[in-house]
Amino acid sequence: MARIDAFLELGRQQGCSDIHFTVGLPPLVRIDGELTPVQFRSIERTEMMSMLSEVMGETHKKDFKQKGAVDVSYSVEGLGRFRINVCSQETGPCAVCRVIPDEVVPLPKLGLPDFVSSIAGLDNGLVLITGAAGTGKSSTLAAIVNQINEQRKATVLSLESPVEFLHESKEALVIQREVGVQCGSYAEGLRSALRQDPDVIVVAELNEETTIRLALEASETGHLVLGTLHTRGAAQAVDRILDAFPPKSHQQVRVTLSENLRCVLYQELVRAADGRGRRAAMEILVVNPAVAQNIREGRTHQLTQAMTTGKRFGMQDMDSALLALVRAEEADPDHAFLLAKNKAEFRPFLREVDDLGPLLEL
Repeated sequence: MARIDAFLELGRQQGCSDIHFTVGLPPLVRIDGELTPVQFRSIERTEMMSMLSEVMGETHKKDFKQKGAVDVSYSVEGLGRFRINVCSQETGPCAVCRVIPDEVVPLPKLGLPDFVSSIAGLDNGLVLITGAAGTGKSSTLAAIVNQINEQRKATVLSLESPVEFLHESKEALVIQREVGVQCGSYAEGLRSALRQDPDVIVVAELNEETTIRLALEASETGHLVLGTLHTRGAAQAVDRILDAFPPKSHQQVRVTLSENLRCVLYQELVRAADGRGRRAAMEILVVNPAVAQNIREGRTHQLTQAMTTGKRFGMQDMDSALLALVRAEEADPDHAFLLAKNKAEFRPFLREVDDLGPLLEL
């Protein structure tokens, strides 16, 4: 039994999302978005190095030495699965362990808009799931894959770094490849994917030009491509895709996106009204003819307005999603206020006005 297992077990029992290990500090657990130290002494440098070496294979150790950071998929029988990011900093190595739920949470139980379920029925095109780290993108992506797995006789090829949720093939054939283990990179995995007869291709992270270009090409050739991006808004996802390419390619990329992008989901987690857990708020951009024209002509600044007026197509902006949760008494209005862009609509619901101080003047 690796020494880190005891802390991972404690974190899972407490219902945390992440467990942090840093030299000079006791372990910390993130529960409902808040970091809390574990009642344990500070971890020394040599102890940290020894503890992490127990969960890293030789390939991971080599990558860590060369790059200063590595992602590790780690599982313990009876304890569950974890994604561990090990990185180097001034005081020594540190690690963040993400707790992976034992089972994929079905879409209906995630509390997402009904539109998200329709994505599983798409035959082709590109679907982007965006948001900051720790906002539930992986859970949403896994739930969509799970629905495809339950409903369609299709081949789903998933490229992940590392593999998080495990999908047992049901109606669909699900193939999961770990980048850095079963394939060298996302780009390498995508190149070979097109020779493996997939209907659906999942790219856990669209992180650079080659990967994004290959994903776009796959969406053009009749595949449904699901991928994630780190952006703070659905409209910003289009700009993020463009920024990955040199300026001379932007017009062609805009045309490709206008023809093949199906929708963008942007997700935030807002504290629950009763303080127990968090709720997902989702912004949805659906690429209808008007949105496609805006993308093609470079008018991404108009996409937010399109979401505001496109409710009949399943669209909604983040402020509307947050406000709906507040009015339904599912979300903490003070936290929703901090996440919102147009804060005026949230002022009547605020509880702790004095604590928000200058933010009320925005």
